[in-house]
Amino acid sequence: MEANESWSERAACRAVDPEELFVEGAAQHRAKAVCSGCLVRTECLAYALDHRIEHGVWGGMTERERRALLRRRPTVTSWRHLLETARWEHERRSGAPGRHRQESRSAEAG
Repeated sequence: MEANESWSERAACRAVDPEELFVEGAAQHRAKAVCSGCLVRTECLAYALDHRIEHGVWGGMTERERRALLRRRPTVTSWRHLLETARWEHERRSGAPGRHRQESRSAEAG
């Protein structure tokens, strides 16, 4: 991922009213549904965790869920690195072609 955080340009929520992502209570379930099929969910979650964003649904997690995760893993210095490494390991073990490899193949073909 590039340093300019271009992942946000590919986010599923890009077409959603931002007010729908910064909600409370049961409305958070609807906001999280937007994230369920998002191609950049991991990048979004890592951004919110690394920047300690306190409000809204990011990467499919509410602020309460993110706070709990931060409390459980206080020694993590880069969520982006941790989550990208975990995704790479999962893709390698499952034998599934990684999203990044698919994207680079598409770019080469275009």
